[in-house]
Amino acid sequence: MMIEVRGLTKRYGEVRPQGYRMPRRGAMFLHCLKAEWIKIRTMRSTVYIVLGTLAIGVGLAALNGTSAGREYATMTAADRAAFDPLATSLRGYLLAQITLGLLGGLVITSEYGARTIVSTLAAVPRRARVLAAKATVLMAVTLPVGLLVSFSGFLVGQAALAGAGTPHLHLSDPSALRGILGGGLYLMLAGLFGFAIGTVLRSTTATVTTLFGTMLIVQAFAPALPGALGDWVTKYWPPIAGGQIITGHHDPALPAPWAGLAVMASCVAKMLITAFVAFRKRDA
Repeated sequence: MMIEVRGLTKRYGEVRPQGYRMPRRGAMFLHCLKAEWIKIRTMRSTVYIVLGTLAIGVGLAALNGTSAGREYATMTAADRAAFDPLATSLRGYLLAQITLGLLGGLVITSEYGARTIVSTLAAVPRRARVLAAKATVLMAVTLPVGLLVSFSGFLVGQAALAGAGTPHLHLSDPSALRGILGGGLYLMLAGLFGFAIGTVLRSTTATVTTLFGTMLIVQAFAPALPGALGDWVTKYWPPIAGGQIITGHHDPALPAPWAGLAVMASCVAKMLITAFVAFRKRDA
């Protein structure tokens, strides 16, 4: 039964304007992408982290190149044979992975800290869609930044080595292109790794602590671990295995560059699955 009342249609106790259409359930994925892009673009920390990451990559490449150039003349024959110009110039990834991992964590933990996650989930009830949009936008930011860090680090580092008369690489060298592209992909994975950790822990402080522990502390103490455990960590700990992508000289005892990056990608994929499950089951 319908009753017309001054342009309003009343049906079963509901009052709606004529021509009113029920909205779709939740926002579409494209709307989520636009919203997440606005969020990450307008966070002050995004600009600081991106600029800081670039400064770290270029600065460490210049320092490492200059230092290696001075030390090369006094190296033994064995050390010269193992000298790796590619890794020397791209070593800044060790700190860049932390900064981009922090950016990935802030994409989600900043919403928990400000409690805007409640309004986000009210607008988009499908939580998998929210998390997928955040991850997609994060990749769209971290991949170009990672490539730029690797590319600029390579150019600055190799210029420093060339200036010191030390063996160096050119962009035409196959290992150089692999290191730059792989370095960018690795840093993107580091951002996703931080995003997954932040989704599970929901705390910026805990995320940063976990990033330092898994990406730097374990790597630093891996050689001191006993027996088979130390051998396994040195070879297959994801950040260590993934870091092989920026090396020019391959150690047969370690995973190949692309195989090592695949280990890192597999770990990140598992962490993202864990994050999706936790995000869907827990209250905001």
